[in-house]
Amino acid sequence: MPADVTIRPVDGEADFRAWREVRVAVTPNERVAPLEEIIRGVKPDDRHLLAIVGDAVVGSGHAGRASRKGHSWVMPRVVPSFQRRGIGTALLHELVAHVQALGFDEVDTMADDPGSVAFGTRFGFYEYDRQVEQIRSIGTEPWPTAPAGVEIVTLAERPDLTRELYDNVGTQAFEDMAIDSPLVVSYEDWEGDWITDPEATFAALADGEAIGMAGFNLDPDEPTRAEHALTVVRRDWRGRGVAAALKRCTLAWAAENGLVEVYTWTQRGNADMRALNERLGFTYRTESISLRSPIPLKLPA
Repeated sequence: MPADVTIRPVDGEADFRAWREVRVAVTPNERVAPLEEIIRGVKPDDRHLLAIVGDAVVGSGHAGRASRKGHSWVMPRVVPSFQRRGIGTALLHELVAHVQALGFDEVDTMADDPGSVAFGTRFGFYEYDRQVEQIRSIGTEPWPTAPAGVEIVTLAERPDLTRELYDNVGTQAFEDMAIDSPLVVSYEDWEGDWITDPEATFAALADGEAIGMAGFNLDPDEPTRAEHALTVVRRDWRGRGVAAALKRCTLAWAAENGLVEVYTWTQRGNADMRALNERLGFTYRTESISLRSPIPLKLPA
């Protein structure tokens, strides 16, 4: 580790605020959860780190159990002006040591640019999946007509639907995701992390039962953009235009509430959702590479 760098655990709200500021600096095009959402979402096996040079926080780290069953996760980040000084390497080793102590023999991370992919490759990480980002500018967006027999409401209007959406719609989505192991999401995580903005989340109903949903995670730093949250339709209602109507509702809501850009991420195997987004006018911007490595890490040459 560079002699002028101190790495220590996050301790308290002020440290979490500094941790968040690093993420904003490293991923300026992405939504970063508000401070209270980050703190609320900390799990017992999580480890959050700060990298400090002098009085400045120049890097951060996060490690713990992944949402996918049986997997662990690390994410070192260094602000651009302090990259290529060994700080990322020091953070990476601290984070991997943590998940190794939890009993894992493999670890996952993600890289959004060639430099980050090259950094991971030096330590034995290899690509096992990738996601693509689709974006759309917001213009004049008419409200759609729902398919026959379907009613669309917001969760702000019907907060009682949150549990039903989890039980009957969300769990199917997690089972059907094009990923290499099941996604494990508790109801508490669903309520706190997956439905962050009820006024911008739409539910589709048929005969009074929840059959689909779509919405936004609003951006506290850039209020004119938002990330699409989960879009899903119950299996027996797929292919009937419900997903398109729900997504058109989100676009109309975006136009009425001053958003100028929305974006979404889809896994490599989710061709149906990508095709729907294309029909709705989304274009492609970036890819995010999912990386995995055995533990212990390979030492770089």
